[in-house]
Amino acid sequence: MKKLIAAALFLAPLPVAPATATPAAAQGVVSAADPRATAAGQEILRQGGSATDAAIAMLLALNVVEPQSSGIGGGGFIVHHGGATGALDTIDGREMAPAAARPDRFLGADGKPRPFIEIWPGGYSVGVPGSLRLAERAHAKWGKLPWAALFAPAIKLADDGFVVNARLAGALKQVAPVWKDFPAMRALYWRDGRPLAEGETFRNPAMAAILRRIAAEGPQAFYAGDNARAVADAVTNAPKNPVPLTEADLAGYVAKDRPGVCGPYRSWTVCGMGPPSSGGLSVLQILTMVERFPLASWGKDDARSWQVIGEAMRLAYADRDLYEADRDFVDVPVAGLLDRDYLKRRSALISVTKARGRYEPGIPPGAPKRTPAAPGELGGTTHFVAVDTAGDIVSWTNTVESAFGSQLTANGYVLNNELTDFSHAPVGPDGALVANRVQPGKRPMSSMSPTIVYDRSGKPVFAIGAAGGRTIIMQIAKALIAHFDWGLSAQDAIALGLVFFDKDGLVLEQGTTLEAMKAPLEARGQHVTLGRLGLKANAAERLPDGRWIGAADPRSPGNSLQQ
Repeated sequence: MKKLIAAALFLAPLPVAPATATPAAAQGVVSAADPRATAAGQEILRQGGSATDAAIAMLLALNVVEPQSSGIGGGGFIVHHGGATGALDTIDGREMAPAAARPDRFLGADGKPRPFIEIWPGGYSVGVPGSLRLAERAHAKWGKLPWAALFAPAIKLADDGFVVNARLAGALKQVAPVWKDFPAMRALYWRDGRPLAEGETFRNPAMAAILRRIAAEGPQAFYAGDNARAVADAVTNAPKNPVPLTEADLAGYVAKDRPGVCGPYRSWTVCGMGPPSSGGLSVLQILTMVERFPLASWGKDDARSWQVIGEAMRLAYADRDLYEADRDFVDVPVAGLLDRDYLKRRSALISVTKARGRYEPGIPPGAPKRTPAAPGELGGTTHFVAVDTAGDIVSWTNTVESAFGSQLTANGYVLNNELTDFSHAPVGPDGALVANRVQPGKRPMSSMSPTIVYDRSGKPVFAIGAAGGRTIIMQIAKALIAHFDWGLSAQDAIALGLVFFDKDGLVLEQGTTLEAMKAPLEARGQHVTLGRLGLKANAAERLPDGRWIGAADPRSPGNSLQQ
């Protein structure tokens, strides 16, 4: 293992564990952002299902009870550890631009990018959904129970109904003004001329019907036939921003096995998703840049820790916005971005006592000339984790992008607005093409960061992921530092406040212990504000006795359950 780390481990799915198989977990565990989804995963584990089976059941249940954040009308990424083999695998189920999408998709008549509010609702923003092809690929590789069995909890929730919680009610209230132009969404989620309120029961018979068909016929029932026509019609004839999306676009979607990215952090190995996700690379860049600092001795209540973390964050995001995109279309310098010498040079730019002020991208080995992309990406996302008794682990992030995605619906589920994650301007001021520009068949860059961490012997010890748009990367980096440097449990590491940034400077999460860092960071020249960041993470950790326990963000209604 040490030899692999020394060789710069960035080409997963090479086996990460040693030749001996990972010991079986004492019992399975699941964690999701809604208790009804967690219960669905627990039910599948108790039936003898694998971690993958449980994760698919949670995906489907979240599709019903958390429609503002995720579902079968969106896409995601899986990082999987095989308990018997020790292999790390990652699968890309990210949404894809339809054939009609062109680099100028989001430009106005004046050739300038249109405001987000104009391009978000309606057809312009919809990518071809990947969630069910992702689930199909994962089930074929690691599933144990029959495909149809995994749908039962979600179908029951859609048929019998569920109580609207505060989070869903809040999201409905938030988008209510937009829905004046979207009668199909109002018909689904409004009652007596108003959005559903907390405590009311919501049933979704249209969703139950399509889930039954997909359970019986497989994902082809989604990607062809009546459902494909319904999706194509919803986008092509959208009440706002209608644009072609065809049945051929859906029929051509493929979930792809991708090389993950792994790298050392102190005595651990951190593994995540590679491009088109920027999560794995950016998390590793942040961790590598802070590794030379004594964070463990400084602790979580020392401004020096947050100064260093904040500076590393800004440098990593600068690289992200310049270099990362879909590797099928763009040369992403993966090895260069993880090169230890390059990251040592980047880390040398960090001062403990003074804010740098300017955070420009570096030039990693093998880097092509690029123009930075304008930041995008909002936080309608979810994450779930499953560990089974055989030692298999699934860390899975799924999304529809913004709250209720594009505000379009088909057969009771929400269609994503993932294409707004592309850069809205295809060419930069210097005339160079932007890596993350729109192109037919391309997948937009994402911040989703499903992660699995291994100890020095190669045993998996931690699995985590988060929701929250661009903050996802920092949620993962912060939680890993809190757990491995500061000794916090997975639960406490998730709950710890977050540092992020905006165009002016650092943003400290309001209402957390990080508020105490404002003055000492300002004394270092940082511009600091306090703000609500809309965070949501889920995780699982291995205890010293080999048992796994789950963790869920206290900012969300989520929870974890043992098998």
